Amino acid sequence: METQFEIKTSTAAETEQIIDLILTIQRQEFNIPITAEDQPDLREIDEFYKEPGGEFWIAKHNDQVIGSIALINIGEGIGVIRKMFVHKDYRGKEKGIAQQLLERLIAYAAAKGINAIYLGTVQILKAAIRFYERNGFVSVEKANLPAAMPLMKLDTHFFVLHLNNEQ
Repeated sequence: METQFEIKTSTAAETEQIIDLILTIQRQEFNIPITAEDQPDLREIDEFYKEPGGEFWIAKHNDQVIGSIALINIGEGIGVIRKMFVHKDYRGKEKGIAQQLLERLIAYAAAKGINAIYLGTVQILKAAIRFYERNGFVSVEKANLPAAMPLMKLDTHFFVLHLNNEQ
């Protein structure tokens, strides 16, 4: 049976659900030693993502947040993906939630004049790495990341997607 879900921009009302979703996946599923305090952006979504020209989207099913993705606009035509998470019960190609979240972000980025989207992730998230590669992201060395890209101390693998043919 197909899961009915909607993708929308987040509001302050969903903050606690977003934090709960992300921390559960990070800590319980993948044993990543991170807290809400390590991620102050989650309590300041408007200031961190939206005001500089980015956005924060969520997937909702039955009024519950089941997925998230965010775009930081760091200027000079460069965006950074953050907070790409889908609840384990809603993952998989057949459900398409991660794919739709990513497509929404890419369409928004293109409309905002962003030419390159970067992201960092950790080795343990092998399925996420395969997902990004299937979507055209290519590996990039940490040394070759844009200077303005905010780094997460746990990230070990970095990728970029060029939205046009200019390199």
